[in-house]
This record gives sequence, structure tokens and C-alpha cells, in this order.
Amino acid sequence: MLVGVTARSNRQKSDQDPATWMPAPAVHCRYVGEWVATKHRWSLAVDQVEREALLRNAVGCPNATLAFERAS
Repeated sequence: MLVGVTARSNRQKSDQDPATWMPAPAVHCRYVGEWVATKHRWSLAVDQVEREALLRNAVGCPNATLAFERAS
């Protein structure tokens, strides 16, 4: 899913993962959910530091549901 962001936000994120960059708190749950769904869809690896950051940020998202289809 493509999400429109400001140029400033895009520059701040650059190529960082959730271990080193997170968007504004108001959208943490959406960001974490889409990040995890994308990792599952494409069978991408997650390193330990990234995993810990995702789990730490997901704590505040108790009702989140992930939906994805595996890429073929």
C-alpha cells in the first residue's frame, strides 16, 4: 500500500526500519501493521533488533488485525 507523506517525513525515514525510525505516534499501529504484513507477504527476514522494535510498538495496538496474501 502506498501512503502519501511529506517530503520531510520521507527524508527522515530514508531506508530505516522500525528499529531506528517510527512515524508520529498517531499512526504507529498502522505503520507496524503494514510493515509486518509486507514482511509476511514477501517472506522477508526480520532481524532481532527490528523484531524487538516491532513488538515494543505493537503493544499499544491490542485490536490490530493483519490481512495479507502471500506473493507468488
